[in-house]
Amino acid sequence: MSSYLVSESRVIAAEPQRLFDIVANPAMHPVMDGSGSVRGARENNPSRLSPGAKFGMSMKLGAPYKVTNTVIEFDEPRRIAWRHFNGHVWRYTFEPVDGGTKVTEEWDARPAKNRFFLALVGFPARNRKGIVGTLQRLDELTASRS
Repeated sequence: MSSYLVSESRVIAAEPQRLFDIVANPAMHPVMDGSGSVRGARENNPSRLSPGAKFGMSMKLGAPYKVTNTVIEFDEPRRIAWRHFNGHVWRYTFEPVDGGTKVTEEWDARPAKNRFFLALVGFPARNRKGIVGTLQRLDELTASRS
C-alpha cells in the first residue's frame, strides 16, 4: 500500500443506506468528523450530495480556512468520494456484511498536487487517527438513532 493512501475499516451495525445517507449530508460532516478539523458546513451547500455536487466546509488545522469539495464518485449506497483543489480524495465505501456494514474510509493523496509535502508534514498518520475517530463517530451516530 502506498504511503499516500490511508485506509481504515470498521463494521457498524447499520444498513449501508443509513450510513451512506449520513455521509451524503454535508451538514453531518462536522458531527461525524473524528479529526476535529471540520468545524462547520458552509452556506449554500446542497442538503444531499450527488454526482458532481460542490460543497464547502469551514476547517481548522492550526488556523481556520475554508475548502470547497467536488463529488467525484457516487454509487449509492456503496461508494461516495470527493476532492478539493489540491487533488487528494476522501472516499467512503459501504459493504454489507454479517452484523451490519463494513465501512471503509480512505484518504487518497496519490493524485494530490503536493503529496510529498503532505507526507513530510505527517498527514498520513494524522489522517489515519482522524479516520479511526470518524468511523467510531459514525458507529455512535447510528447507535444513538436506532
